[in-house]
Amino acid sequence: MFTRRDFLLMGLTPAALPAGLKLDLKWQGPYCQSKITNKGKVAVKVKEVVILRYTHTLPPPTPIYGEGFQMLSQTAGTIGLPVPMTRYTDARHYRLPEPDGANVFYGMMQLGEETFAFTSCRRFIGKFYVRPGVVEMVVDTENLSLEPGETWELEEFFHPKSGDALAMLGDRIAKNHPPIRPAQPPTGWCSWYCFGPRVTSKQVLDNLDFIAKEVPALKYVQIDDGYQPAMGDWLETGKAFGGDVQGVLKAIRAKGFEPAIWVAPFIAQRESNLYQQHKDWFIKDNSGNPLGSSQVTFGGWRNAPWFALDGTNPAVQQHLENLFRTMRKEWGCTYFKLDANFWGAMHGGHFHDEKATRIEAYRRGMEAIRKGAGDAFLLGCNHPIWPSFGLIHGSRSSGDISRRWQIFAGTARENLRRNWQNGKLWWNDPDCVLLTGDLPENEFYFHATAIYATGGMLLSGDDLTKIPAPRLAMLRKLLPPTGVPAVFEDASLKVGTIKLKDKQVYCIFNWGETPQSVTLDAKGPLKDFWTGGESGPELKDMPPHSARLLVKA
Repeated sequence: MFTRRDFLLMGLTPAALPAGLKLDLKWQGPYCQSKITNKGKVAVKVKEVVILRYTHTLPPPTPIYGEGFQMLSQTAGTIGLPVPMTRYTDARHYRLPEPDGANVFYGMMQLGEETFAFTSCRRFIGKFYVRPGVVEMVVDTENLSLEPGETWELEEFFHPKSGDALAMLGDRIAKNHPPIRPAQPPTGWCSWYCFGPRVTSKQVLDNLDFIAKEVPALKYVQIDDGYQPAMGDWLETGKAFGGDVQGVLKAIRAKGFEPAIWVAPFIAQRESNLYQQHKDWFIKDNSGNPLGSSQVTFGGWRNAPWFALDGTNPAVQQHLENLFRTMRKEWGCTYFKLDANFWGAMHGGHFHDEKATRIEAYRRGMEAIRKGAGDAFLLGCNHPIWPSFGLIHGSRSSGDISRRWQIFAGTARENLRRNWQNGKLWWNDPDCVLLTGDLPENEFYFHATAIYATGGMLLSGDDLTKIPAPRLAMLRKLLPPTGVPAVFEDASLKVGTIKLKDKQVYCIFNWGETPQSVTLDAKGPLKDFWTGGESGPELKDMPPHSARLLVKA
Protein backbone atom coordinates (compact mmCIF):
# COMPACT_ATOMS: atom_id res chain seq x y z
CA MET A 1 0.00 0.00 0.00
CA PHE A 2 1.43 3.35 -1.01
CA THR A 3 1.31 6.27 1.41
CA ARG A 4 0.74 9.93 0.67
CA ARG A 5 4.46 10.43 1.27
CA ASP A 6 5.24 7.89 -1.47
CA PHE A 7 3.39 9.96 -4.01
CA LEU A 8 4.93 13.21 -2.79
CA LEU A 9 8.34 11.62 -3.29
CA MET A 10 7.28 10.62 -6.81
CA GLY A 11 6.60 14.29 -7.53
CA LEU A 12 2.78 14.10 -7.38
CA THR A 13 1.32 16.99 -5.40
CA PRO A 14 -2.28 18.18 -4.96
CA ALA A 15 -3.26 21.28 -6.89
CA ALA A 16 -4.73 24.41 -5.33
CA LEU A 17 -8.36 25.47 -5.93
CA PRO A 18 -10.14 28.82 -5.73
CA ALA A 19 -11.68 29.80 -2.39
CA GLY A 20 -14.94 28.03 -1.66
CA LEU A 21 -14.07 24.86 -3.57
CA LYS A 22 -12.64 21.83 -1.81
CA LEU A 23 -10.83 18.97 -3.53
CA ASP A 24 -10.60 15.64 -1.73
CA LEU A 25 -8.13 12.96 -2.83
CA LYS A 26 -8.24 9.41 -1.48
CA TRP A 27 -5.40 7.07 -2.42
CA GLN A 28 -5.74 3.29 -2.33
CA GLY A 29 -2.44 1.89 -3.51
CA PRO A 30 -1.75 3.37 -6.98
CA TYR A 31 -5.39 4.46 -7.44
CA CYS A 32 -6.70 7.88 -6.52
CA GLN A 33 -10.39 8.72 -6.09
CA SER A 34 -11.19 12.42 -6.15
CA LYS A 35 -14.18 14.65 -5.60
CA ILE A 36 -14.83 18.37 -5.60
CA THR A 37 -17.31 20.16 -3.32
CA ASN A 38 -18.64 23.70 -3.37
CA LYS A 39 -18.40 24.88 0.24
CA GLY A 40 -19.46 28.40 -0.69
CA LYS A 41 -22.84 30.11 -0.92
CA VAL A 42 -22.99 30.76 -4.66
CA ALA A 43 -22.78 28.51 -7.70
CA VAL A 44 -19.40 28.30 -9.42
CA LYS A 45 -18.80 27.40 -13.05
CA VAL A 46 -15.93 24.96 -13.18
CA LYS A 47 -14.12 24.61 -16.51
CA GLU A 48 -11.72 21.92 -15.31
CA VAL A 49 -10.13 20.54 -12.16
CA VAL A 50 -6.37 20.09 -11.89
CA ILE A 51 -6.26 17.22 -9.40
CA LEU A 52 -2.48 16.69 -9.32
CA ARG A 53 0.77 18.08 -10.62
CA TYR A 54 3.82 15.98 -11.45
CA THR A 55 7.15 17.81 -11.37
CA HIS A 56 10.13 16.15 -12.98
CA THR A 57 13.65 16.64 -14.28
CA LEU A 58 13.41 14.13 -17.10
CA PRO A 59 15.72 15.08 -20.01
CA PRO A 60 14.22 16.10 -23.38
CA PRO A 61 15.14 12.76 -25.10
CA THR A 62 12.88 10.84 -22.67
CA PRO A 63 10.34 8.80 -24.70
CA ILE A 64 6.72 9.89 -24.53
CA TYR A 65 3.44 8.26 -25.54
CA GLY A 66 -0.02 9.75 -25.19
CA GLU A 67 -3.54 8.77 -26.18
CA GLY A 68 -6.00 11.10 -27.87
CA PHE A 69 -9.62 11.87 -27.11
CA GLN A 70 -10.75 10.20 -30.30
CA MET A 71 -9.54 6.96 -31.84
CA LEU A 72 -7.48 8.53 -34.62
CA SER A 73 -5.13 10.49 -32.35
CA GLN A 74 -1.95 9.11 -30.77
CA THR A 75 1.38 10.77 -29.99
CA ALA A 76 4.88 9.32 -29.59
CA GLY A 77 8.39 10.80 -29.83
CA THR A 78 10.08 12.42 -26.85
CA ILE A 79 9.27 14.96 -24.16
CA GLY A 80 11.34 17.48 -26.07
CA LEU A 81 9.82 16.62 -29.44
CA PRO A 82 6.39 14.91 -29.31
CA VAL A 83 5.42 13.49 -32.72
CA PRO A 84 1.80 12.85 -33.77
CA MET A 85 1.41 9.28 -35.01
CA THR A 86 -1.41 10.26 -37.38
CA ARG A 87 -2.62 13.25 -39.36
CA TYR A 88 -5.90 13.35 -37.45
CA THR A 89 -4.87 15.04 -34.22
CA ASP A 90 -7.30 16.25 -31.59
CA ALA A 91 -6.02 19.82 -31.81
CA ARG A 92 -5.43 20.42 -35.51
CA HIS A 93 -7.98 18.13 -37.15
CA TYR A 94 -10.78 17.85 -34.59
CA ARG A 95 -10.13 21.31 -33.17
CA LEU A 96 -10.41 20.36 -29.51
CA PRO A 97 -9.46 23.40 -27.43
CA GLU A 98 -6.01 23.27 -25.84
CA PRO A 99 -4.20 25.66 -23.47
CA ASP A 100 -1.24 27.60 -24.79
CA GLY A 101 2.17 26.05 -24.38
CA ALA A 102 0.99 22.55 -23.53
CA ASN A 103 0.82 19.21 -25.27
CA VAL A 104 -2.48 17.57 -24.35
CA PHE A 105 -3.21 13.85 -24.03
CA TYR A 106 -6.34 12.04 -22.93
CA GLY A 107 -6.89 9.00 -20.75
CA MET A 108 -3.32 7.66 -20.60
CA MET A 109 0.23 8.79 -21.09
CA GLN A 110 3.74 7.43 -20.53
CA LEU A 111 6.89 9.42 -19.79
CA GLY A 112 9.87 7.11 -19.94
CA GLU A 113 9.15 4.44 -17.31
CA GLU A 114 6.30 6.41 -15.72
CA THR A 115 2.65 5.67 -16.55
CA PHE A 116 -0.23 8.00 -15.73
CA ALA A 117 -3.84 7.20 -16.55
CA PHE A 118 -7.48 7.66 -15.71
CA THR A 119 -9.21 4.35 -15.10
CA SER A 120 -12.82 5.51 -15.45
CA CYS A 121 -14.82 7.76 -17.76
CA ARG A 122 -18.41 7.87 -16.53
CA ARG A 123 -19.10 11.61 -16.64
CA PHE A 124 -15.86 13.46 -17.29
CA ILE A 125 -12.81 12.93 -19.47
CA GLY A 126 -9.40 12.94 -17.81
CA LYS A 127 -6.47 14.53 -19.61
CA PHE A 128 -2.86 15.64 -19.20
CA TYR A 129 -1.21 18.99 -19.85
CA VAL A 130 2.49 18.45 -20.53
CA ARG A 131 4.81 21.42 -20.22
CA PRO A 132 8.58 21.57 -19.60
CA GLY A 133 9.23 20.10 -16.17
CA VAL A 134 5.61 19.64 -15.16
CA VAL A 135 2.56 17.56 -16.03
CA GLU A 136 -0.93 18.47 -14.83
CA MET A 137 -3.58 15.76 -14.31
CA VAL A 138 -6.84 17.40 -15.31
CA VAL A 139 -10.52 16.46 -15.21
CA ASP A 140 -12.54 18.35 -17.83
CA THR A 141 -15.74 19.53 -16.14
CA GLU A 142 -16.88 21.50 -19.22
CA ASN A 143 -17.71 24.76 -17.42
CA LEU A 144 -20.71 23.22 -15.69
CA SER A 145 -22.18 24.94 -12.65
CA LEU A 146 -21.32 23.44 -9.25
CA GLU A 147 -24.09 24.48 -6.89
CA PRO A 148 -23.59 25.39 -3.21
CA GLY A 149 -23.23 22.21 -1.18
CA GLU A 150 -22.96 20.05 -4.32
CA THR A 151 -20.25 17.42 -4.75
CA TRP A 152 -19.00 15.93 -8.00
CA GLU A 153 -17.32 12.55 -8.01
CA LEU A 154 -14.45 12.89 -10.47
CA GLU A 155 -12.74 10.10 -12.43
CA GLU A 156 -10.27 7.67 -10.87
CA PHE A 157 -6.58 8.35 -11.47
CA PHE A 158 -3.81 5.72 -11.64
CA HIS A 159 -0.05 5.99 -11.16
CA PRO A 160 1.85 2.79 -10.30
CA LYS A 161 5.13 2.70 -8.46
CA SER A 162 6.06 -0.74 -9.78
CA GLY A 163 4.69 -3.71 -11.73
CA ASP A 164 3.35 -4.13 -15.26
CA ALA A 165 1.62 -0.78 -15.58
CA LEU A 166 -0.35 -1.51 -18.75
CA ALA A 167 -1.60 -4.86 -17.48
CA MET A 168 -2.66 -3.21 -14.22
CA LEU A 169 -4.33 -0.40 -16.15
CA GLY A 170 -6.33 -2.79 -18.30
CA ASP A 171 -7.45 -4.77 -15.25
CA ARG A 172 -8.57 -1.66 -13.38
CA ILE A 173 -10.51 -0.18 -16.30
CA ALA A 174 -12.23 -3.55 -16.74
CA LYS A 175 -13.21 -3.44 -13.06
CA ASN A 176 -14.63 0.08 -13.33
CA HIS A 177 -16.28 -0.57 -16.72
CA PRO A 178 -17.03 -4.30 -17.04
CA PRO A 179 -16.35 -5.34 -20.65
CA ILE A 180 -19.04 -6.85 -22.86
CA ARG A 181 -16.86 -8.57 -25.45
CA PRO A 182 -17.78 -12.09 -26.67
CA ALA A 183 -15.54 -15.07 -26.01
CA GLN A 184 -13.72 -14.89 -29.36
CA PRO A 185 -12.83 -12.00 -31.69
CA PRO A 186 -15.10 -11.92 -34.76
CA THR A 187 -14.07 -12.61 -38.34
CA GLY A 188 -15.62 -11.41 -41.57
CA TRP A 189 -15.48 -9.47 -44.82
CA CYS A 190 -15.93 -5.73 -45.35
CA SER A 191 -16.92 -3.99 -48.59
CA TRP A 192 -15.26 -0.60 -47.97
CA TYR A 193 -11.66 -1.19 -49.04
CA CYS A 194 -12.57 -2.70 -52.37
CA PHE A 195 -15.79 -0.87 -53.32
CA GLY A 196 -16.08 2.20 -51.08
CA PRO A 197 -19.31 4.22 -50.90
CA ARG A 198 -20.34 3.11 -54.41
CA VAL A 199 -20.73 -0.55 -53.46
CA THR A 200 -23.53 -2.43 -55.20
CA SER A 201 -25.64 -5.36 -54.10
CA LYS A 202 -24.11 -7.54 -56.85
CA GLN A 203 -20.58 -6.95 -55.58
CA VAL A 204 -21.59 -8.00 -52.08
CA LEU A 205 -23.41 -11.11 -53.32
CA ASP A 206 -20.50 -12.13 -55.59
CA ASN A 207 -18.13 -12.00 -52.63
CA LEU A 208 -20.63 -13.85 -50.47
CA ASP A 209 -20.62 -16.72 -52.99
CA PHE A 210 -16.81 -16.81 -52.99
CA ILE A 211 -16.61 -16.74 -49.19
CA ALA A 212 -19.11 -19.57 -48.87
CA LYS A 213 -17.04 -21.72 -51.21
CA GLU A 214 -13.44 -20.78 -50.43
CA VAL A 215 -13.15 -19.21 -46.96
CA PRO A 216 -16.25 -19.94 -44.84
CA ALA A 217 -14.43 -19.03 -41.62
CA LEU A 218 -15.24 -15.37 -42.42
CA LYS A 219 -18.43 -15.29 -40.37
CA TYR A 220 -19.74 -11.73 -40.82
CA VAL A 221 -20.40 -10.22 -44.26
CA GLN A 222 -20.52 -6.45 -43.90
CA ILE A 223 -22.06 -3.78 -46.12
CA ASP A 224 -19.82 -0.86 -45.22
CA ASP A 225 -21.49 2.44 -46.22
CA GLY A 226 -23.05 3.23 -49.60
CA TYR A 227 -26.46 1.63 -49.12
CA GLN A 228 -28.23 4.68 -47.63
CA PRO A 229 -29.58 7.66 -49.65
CA ALA A 230 -28.29 10.20 -47.10
CA MET A 231 -26.29 10.29 -43.89
CA GLY A 232 -28.89 9.82 -41.18
CA ASP A 233 -31.50 7.94 -43.22
CA TRP A 234 -30.29 4.47 -42.30
CA LEU A 235 -33.55 2.60 -42.84
CA GLU A 236 -33.77 3.63 -46.49
CA THR A 237 -31.94 2.26 -49.54
CA GLY A 238 -30.25 4.53 -52.05
CA LYS A 239 -30.77 3.88 -55.77
CA ALA A 240 -27.05 3.52 -56.43
CA PHE A 241 -26.89 0.36 -54.32
CA GLY A 242 -28.74 -1.43 -57.08
CA GLY A 243 -30.90 -3.60 -54.88
CA ASP A 244 -32.91 -3.79 -51.70
CA VAL A 245 -30.46 -3.82 -48.81
CA GLN A 246 -32.76 -6.06 -46.78
CA GLY A 247 -32.77 -8.58 -49.61
CA VAL A 248 -28.96 -8.71 -49.58
CA LEU A 249 -28.92 -9.16 -45.81
CA LYS A 250 -31.40 -12.02 -46.11
CA ALA A 251 -29.21 -13.64 -48.79
CA ILE A 252 -26.25 -13.46 -46.41
CA ARG A 253 -28.28 -15.21 -43.73
CA ALA A 254 -29.56 -17.82 -46.20
CA LYS A 255 -25.96 -18.77 -47.05
CA GLY A 256 -25.27 -19.45 -43.39
CA PHE A 257 -23.38 -16.22 -42.63
CA GLU A 258 -24.10 -13.27 -40.34
CA PRO A 259 -25.40 -9.99 -41.84
CA ALA A 260 -23.32 -6.98 -40.81
CA ILE A 261 -23.83 -3.30 -41.62
CA TRP A 262 -22.20 0.12 -41.24
CA VAL A 263 -24.11 2.89 -39.44
CA ALA A 264 -23.03 6.37 -38.31
CA PRO A 265 -25.72 6.71 -35.65
CA PHE A 266 -25.01 10.16 -34.26
CA ILE A 267 -24.79 12.19 -37.47
CA ALA A 268 -27.05 13.46 -40.22
CA GLN A 269 -26.49 15.63 -43.27
CA ARG A 270 -28.64 18.67 -43.93
CA GLU A 271 -30.51 17.01 -46.82
CA SER A 272 -31.54 13.95 -44.82
CA ASN A 273 -35.11 13.30 -43.82
CA LEU A 274 -33.90 12.85 -40.24
CA TYR A 275 -32.51 16.39 -40.11
CA GLN A 276 -35.35 18.03 -42.00
CA GLN A 277 -38.04 16.42 -39.84
CA HIS A 278 -36.39 16.55 -36.40
CA LYS A 279 -34.19 19.62 -36.09
CA ASP A 280 -34.98 19.76 -32.39
CA TRP A 281 -33.11 16.48 -31.85
CA PHE A 282 -29.64 17.88 -32.55
CA ILE A 283 -26.94 19.52 -30.43
CA LYS A 284 -27.62 23.27 -30.46
CA ASP A 285 -25.49 26.34 -31.08
CA ASN A 286 -25.67 29.50 -28.94
CA SER A 287 -28.78 30.66 -30.85
CA GLY A 288 -30.68 27.45 -30.23
CA ASN A 289 -30.27 26.17 -33.81
CA PRO A 290 -28.69 22.85 -34.79
CA LEU A 291 -24.91 23.17 -34.49
CA GLY A 292 -23.13 22.47 -37.77
CA SER A 293 -20.06 20.38 -37.06
CA SER A 294 -17.77 22.61 -39.11
CA GLN A 295 -18.41 25.48 -36.68
CA VAL A 296 -16.50 23.74 -33.90
CA THR A 297 -14.70 20.70 -35.31
CA PHE A 298 -14.00 18.67 -38.44
CA GLY A 299 -17.13 18.96 -40.56
CA GLY A 300 -17.17 15.39 -41.88
CA TRP A 301 -15.53 13.41 -44.68
CA ARG A 302 -18.41 13.93 -47.15
CA ASN A 303 -21.83 15.60 -47.22
CA ALA A 304 -20.58 18.05 -44.60
CA PRO A 305 -21.33 19.81 -42.39
CA TRP A 306 -22.81 17.09 -40.27
CA PHE A 307 -25.24 17.67 -37.45
CA ALA A 308 -24.94 15.56 -34.29
CA LEU A 309 -27.82 13.99 -32.42
CA ASP A 310 -28.14 14.99 -28.78
CA GLY A 311 -27.88 11.82 -26.72
CA THR A 312 -29.35 13.53 -23.64
CA ASN A 313 -32.69 14.07 -25.44
CA PRO A 314 -35.17 11.27 -24.57
CA ALA A 315 -36.62 11.47 -28.09
CA VAL A 316 -33.17 10.83 -29.55
CA GLN A 317 -32.63 7.91 -27.21
CA GLN A 318 -35.94 6.41 -28.37
CA HIS A 319 -34.98 7.02 -32.01
CA LEU A 320 -31.63 5.25 -31.60
CA GLU A 321 -33.20 2.35 -29.75
CA ASN A 322 -35.89 1.94 -32.41
CA LEU A 323 -33.37 2.25 -35.27
CA PHE A 324 -31.17 -0.54 -33.99
CA ARG A 325 -34.06 -2.72 -32.90
CA THR A 326 -35.42 -2.53 -36.44
CA MET A 327 -32.05 -3.39 -37.96
CA ARG A 328 -31.55 -6.24 -35.51
CA LYS A 329 -35.04 -7.77 -35.45
CA GLU A 330 -36.43 -6.96 -38.90
CA TRP A 331 -33.24 -6.71 -40.97
CA GLY A 332 -31.46 -9.54 -39.15
CA CYS A 333 -28.18 -7.67 -38.59
CA THR A 334 -26.00 -9.22 -35.89
CA TYR A 335 -22.99 -6.90 -36.26
CA PHE A 336 -22.91 -3.11 -36.43
CA LYS A 337 -19.89 -1.04 -37.37
CA LEU A 338 -20.64 2.25 -35.59
CA ASP A 339 -18.73 5.02 -37.32
CA ALA A 340 -18.34 8.76 -36.67
CA ASN A 341 -19.08 8.19 -32.99
CA PHE A 342 -16.84 11.13 -32.08
CA TRP A 343 -19.65 13.49 -33.08
CA GLY A 344 -21.88 11.97 -30.39
CA ALA A 345 -19.49 13.65 -27.94
CA MET A 346 -19.04 16.83 -29.98
CA HIS A 347 -17.79 19.82 -28.02
CA GLY A 348 -18.90 23.44 -28.24
CA GLY A 349 -22.67 22.95 -28.18
CA HIS A 350 -25.66 22.86 -25.85
CA PHE A 351 -27.55 19.76 -24.77
CA HIS A 352 -31.20 19.08 -23.95
CA ASP A 353 -29.99 18.21 -20.44
CA GLU A 354 -28.12 21.37 -19.48
CA LYS A 355 -26.32 19.62 -16.61
CA ALA A 356 -24.93 16.85 -18.79
CA THR A 357 -21.37 16.63 -20.11
CA ARG A 358 -20.56 15.59 -23.65
CA ILE A 359 -19.34 12.30 -22.16
CA GLU A 360 -22.78 11.68 -20.67
CA ALA A 361 -24.47 12.68 -23.93
CA TYR A 362 -22.43 10.11 -25.82
CA ARG A 363 -22.82 7.37 -23.24
CA ARG A 364 -26.60 7.82 -22.98
CA GLY A 365 -26.90 7.60 -26.74
CA MET A 366 -24.75 4.48 -26.79
CA GLU A 367 -26.81 2.86 -24.05
CA ALA A 368 -29.90 3.38 -26.22
CA ILE A 369 -28.08 1.79 -29.17
CA ARG A 370 -27.07 -1.19 -27.03
CA LYS A 371 -30.64 -1.64 -25.85
CA GLY A 372 -31.99 -1.66 -29.40
CA ALA A 373 -29.19 -3.83 -30.84
CA GLY A 374 -29.76 -6.58 -28.29
CA ASP A 375 -27.26 -9.41 -28.73
CA ALA A 376 -25.59 -7.92 -31.84
CA PHE A 377 -21.86 -7.15 -31.91
CA LEU A 378 -21.05 -3.41 -31.68
CA LEU A 379 -17.79 -2.11 -33.14
CA GLY A 380 -16.74 1.42 -32.23
CA CYS A 381 -15.01 3.33 -35.01
CA ASN A 382 -13.84 6.96 -35.09
CA HIS A 383 -15.06 6.97 -31.51
CA PRO A 384 -13.92 8.66 -28.31
CA ILE A 385 -11.94 5.82 -26.74
CA TRP A 386 -12.20 6.39 -22.97
CA PRO A 387 -15.91 7.39 -23.10
CA SER A 388 -16.63 4.09 -24.91
CA PHE A 389 -15.53 1.86 -22.01
CA GLY A 390 -18.08 -0.86 -21.30
CA LEU A 391 -20.30 0.12 -24.24
CA ILE A 392 -18.79 -1.64 -27.26
CA HIS A 393 -17.66 -5.17 -28.01
CA GLY A 394 -14.90 -4.14 -30.41
CA SER A 395 -12.75 -1.03 -30.82
CA ARG A 396 -10.95 0.12 -33.96
CA SER A 397 -7.38 0.65 -32.85
CA SER A 398 -5.94 2.45 -35.89
CA GLY A 399 -6.79 4.74 -38.73
CA ASP A 400 -7.97 3.46 -42.11
CA ILE A 401 -5.81 0.94 -43.89
CA SER A 402 -4.84 1.28 -47.56
CA ARG A 403 -2.56 -0.54 -50.00
CA ARG A 404 0.57 1.54 -49.39
CA TRP A 405 3.69 0.75 -47.36
CA GLN A 406 3.48 3.99 -45.37
CA ILE A 407 -0.05 3.11 -44.27
CA PHE A 408 0.82 -0.54 -43.55
CA ALA A 409 3.61 0.65 -41.25
CA GLY A 410 1.68 3.53 -39.70
CA THR A 411 -1.44 1.58 -38.80
CA ALA A 412 0.70 -1.28 -37.48
CA ARG A 413 2.36 1.08 -34.99
CA GLU A 414 -1.00 2.53 -33.98
CA ASN A 415 -2.49 -0.92 -33.42
CA LEU A 416 0.45 -2.48 -31.59
CA ARG A 417 0.73 0.43 -29.13
CA ARG A 418 -2.83 -0.43 -28.08
CA ASN A 419 -2.29 -4.18 -27.69
CA TRP A 420 -2.78 -3.86 -23.92
CA GLN A 421 -6.48 -3.15 -24.52
CA ASN A 422 -7.19 -6.26 -26.59
CA GLY A 423 -9.05 -9.04 -24.79
CA LYS A 424 -9.36 -6.98 -21.60
CA LEU A 425 -11.52 -4.00 -22.54
CA TRP A 426 -12.89 -5.29 -25.84
CA TRP A 427 -11.56 -6.94 -28.99
CA ASN A 428 -9.27 -4.59 -30.86
CA ASP A 429 -10.04 -4.12 -34.56
CA PRO A 430 -6.76 -3.49 -36.41
CA ASP A 431 -8.84 -2.71 -39.52
CA CYS A 432 -9.02 -4.98 -42.51
CA VAL A 433 -6.26 -7.18 -43.80
CA LEU A 434 -5.51 -6.27 -47.44
CA LEU A 435 -3.75 -8.91 -49.54
CA THR A 436 -4.36 -7.74 -53.10
CA GLY A 437 -2.47 -5.07 -55.00
CA ASP A 438 0.98 -4.34 -56.41
CA LEU A 439 3.07 -4.16 -53.24
CA PRO A 440 6.16 -6.35 -52.80
CA GLU A 441 5.63 -9.72 -51.16
CA ASN A 442 7.66 -8.76 -48.07
CA GLU A 443 5.32 -5.84 -47.36
CA PHE A 444 2.27 -8.11 -47.49
CA TYR A 445 4.01 -10.45 -45.02
CA PHE A 446 4.76 -7.45 -42.80
CA HIS A 447 1.10 -6.36 -42.90
CA ALA A 448 -0.31 -9.83 -42.25
CA THR A 449 2.15 -10.39 -39.39
CA ALA A 450 1.15 -7.08 -37.81
CA ILE A 451 -2.52 -8.08 -37.99
CA TYR A 452 -1.71 -11.45 -36.40
CA ALA A 453 0.30 -9.72 -33.65
CA THR A 454 -2.68 -7.70 -32.49
CA GLY A 455 -4.59 -10.85 -31.53
CA GLY A 456 -7.74 -8.96 -32.43
CA MET A 457 -10.51 -9.07 -34.98
CA LEU A 458 -9.89 -10.31 -38.52
CA LEU A 459 -11.84 -8.90 -41.47
CA SER A 460 -10.82 -9.16 -45.11
CA GLY A 461 -11.04 -5.95 -47.11
CA ASP A 462 -10.34 -7.35 -50.58
CA ASP A 463 -12.57 -8.16 -53.52
CA LEU A 464 -12.08 -11.85 -52.87
CA THR A 465 -13.29 -12.80 -56.34
CA LYS A 466 -9.93 -11.45 -57.57
CA ILE A 467 -7.53 -12.58 -54.83
CA PRO A 468 -4.52 -14.66 -56.04
CA ALA A 469 -4.29 -18.19 -54.67
CA PRO A 470 -1.10 -17.57 -52.59
CA ARG A 471 -2.72 -14.57 -50.88
CA LEU A 472 -5.89 -16.55 -50.25
CA ALA A 473 -3.68 -19.10 -48.50
CA MET A 474 -2.27 -16.30 -46.31
CA LEU A 475 -5.79 -15.19 -45.42
CA ARG A 476 -6.75 -18.71 -44.41
CA LYS A 477 -3.69 -18.95 -42.15
CA LEU A 478 -4.88 -15.89 -40.22
CA LEU A 479 -8.12 -17.67 -39.30
CA PRO A 480 -9.22 -17.91 -36.59
CA PRO A 481 -7.46 -15.02 -34.78
CA THR A 482 -5.69 -16.06 -31.59
CA GLY A 483 -7.29 -13.47 -29.32
CA VAL A 484 -3.87 -13.04 -27.67
CA PRO A 485 -1.87 -9.87 -28.38
CA ALA A 486 1.90 -9.80 -28.71
CA VAL A 487 3.93 -8.33 -25.87
CA PHE A 488 6.89 -6.32 -27.16
CA GLU A 489 10.32 -5.88 -25.64
CA ASP A 490 10.11 -2.09 -25.92
CA ALA A 491 8.49 0.77 -27.79
CA SER A 492 10.56 0.05 -30.92
CA LEU A 493 8.09 -2.80 -31.61
CA LYS A 494 10.82 -4.88 -33.23
CA VAL A 495 10.36 -8.16 -31.34
CA GLY A 496 7.11 -9.35 -29.78
CA THR A 497 6.10 -12.59 -28.09
CA ILE A 498 2.70 -14.31 -28.10
CA LYS A 499 2.20 -17.03 -25.50
CA LEU A 500 -0.51 -19.44 -26.62
CA LYS A 501 -1.69 -22.57 -24.82
CA ASP A 502 0.36 -25.00 -26.88
CA LYS A 503 3.09 -22.85 -28.40
CA GLN A 504 4.99 -19.60 -28.35
CA VAL A 505 5.03 -17.27 -31.34
CA TYR A 506 7.61 -14.59 -32.13
CA CYS A 507 6.81 -11.51 -34.25
CA ILE A 508 9.89 -9.80 -35.67
CA PHE A 509 9.60 -6.56 -37.66
CA ASN A 510 12.06 -4.59 -39.73
CA TRP A 511 10.44 -1.16 -39.95
CA GLY A 512 13.51 0.43 -41.52
CA GLU A 513 15.02 1.04 -44.91
CA THR A 514 18.08 -1.19 -44.54
CA PRO A 515 18.58 -4.92 -43.76
CA GLN A 516 18.61 -5.79 -40.05
CA SER A 517 19.70 -8.85 -38.06
CA VAL A 518 17.94 -10.10 -34.94
CA THR A 519 18.78 -12.87 -32.48
CA LEU A 520 15.83 -14.26 -30.53
CA ASP A 521 15.97 -15.51 -26.97
CA ALA A 522 14.69 -18.91 -28.03
CA LYS A 523 16.09 -22.42 -27.88
CA GLY A 524 15.55 -25.17 -30.41
CA PRO A 525 14.14 -25.07 -33.92
CA LEU A 526 11.47 -22.60 -34.99
CA LYS A 527 8.95 -22.93 -37.79
CA ASP A 528 7.98 -20.11 -40.13
CA PHE A 529 4.24 -19.54 -39.73
CA TRP A 530 3.72 -18.46 -43.35
CA THR A 531 5.95 -20.85 -45.30
CA GLY A 532 6.30 -23.81 -42.93
CA GLY A 533 10.10 -23.70 -43.30
CA GLU A 534 12.56 -24.23 -40.46
CA SER A 535 14.42 -21.36 -38.82
CA GLY A 536 16.95 -20.80 -36.08
CA PRO A 537 16.93 -17.95 -33.55
CA GLU A 538 19.45 -15.92 -35.57
CA LEU A 539 17.76 -13.92 -38.33
CA LYS A 540 20.39 -12.36 -40.55
CA ASP A 541 19.80 -9.42 -42.86
CA MET A 542 16.03 -9.24 -42.73
CA PRO A 543 15.05 -7.12 -45.75
CA PRO A 544 13.58 -3.64 -45.24
CA HIS A 545 9.80 -3.51 -44.76
CA SER A 546 9.67 -7.17 -43.78
CA ALA A 547 8.53 -9.32 -40.88
CA ARG A 548 8.88 -12.89 -39.68
CA LEU A 549 6.34 -14.89 -37.71
CA LEU A 550 8.06 -17.84 -36.05
CA VAL A 551 6.48 -20.59 -33.98
CA LYS A 552 8.03 -22.69 -31.25
CA ALA A 553 5.89 -25.69 -30.29
